[in-house]
Amino acid sequence: MSQPTGRRPDTVVLDLDGTLVDSVYVHVACWKAAFRDVGIDVPAHRLHRAIGMGGDRLVTAVSNESVERSVGDELRARHGQHIDAHFHEITVLEGAGDLLEALRDAGLDVVLASSGEREQTDRLLDLVPGAHLIQETVSGSEAEESKPAPDLLAASLARVDATRSFAVGDSVWDAKAAAAAGIPVVGFLTGGFSTAELRDAGAALVHDGPAALAAALDEVLETLRRQA
Repeated sequence: MSQPTGRRPDTVVLDLDGTLVDSVYVHVACWKAAFRDVGIDVPAHRLHRAIGMGGDRLVTAVSNESVERSVGDELRARHGQHIDAHFHEITVLEGAGDLLEALRDAGLDVVLASSGEREQTDRLLDLVPGAHLIQETVSGSEAEESKPAPDLLAASLARVDATRSFAVGDSVWDAKAAAAAGIPVVGFLTGGFSTAELRDAGAALVHDGPAALAAALDEVLETLRRQA
């Protein structure tokens, strides 16, 4: 996906879990409970490293292909049930609404690309002030391959007339997906990955979270223009 150089971005693709809402560690606990339900103990730190990739990949990534074949669908269903039970623990990240307003005020098209299913994505967006400013939303079921493949980002950008775009995410999987799609990514520390890890995965810039990016948006857009 080639983009013209030397131009200020006109489109941003946002991740949702861990980027606009504080849900990463709830997902860790719910995946751990799902595995425990089927008699498998997966360490929380291993689960954390996999949050951000698609659920279709996560089971194999933290266990093995045999587990995926035998109980993969059950694990995903149980994870969803545990998320429902703990949904009240998920909160919006500080500055998420401010970021959406800043992006639109800067004239950017705002697109959301979430690995989650549509119903869960819509429920999470209900937590985010200014979610109506998001012009297009693509969920995991609308992409052939999940992150870190670039399919979800490509499907998102196809919804708008993007000339020069960048992504925002909180995991190394977001960064790798953006790199595969050929667009720069701004990483957030809100997913629990370090600056060095996000940089190594391809992040052009790293900020603490939505509030920090909203405050520095003009500088970030200019930096991305110069780096093109």
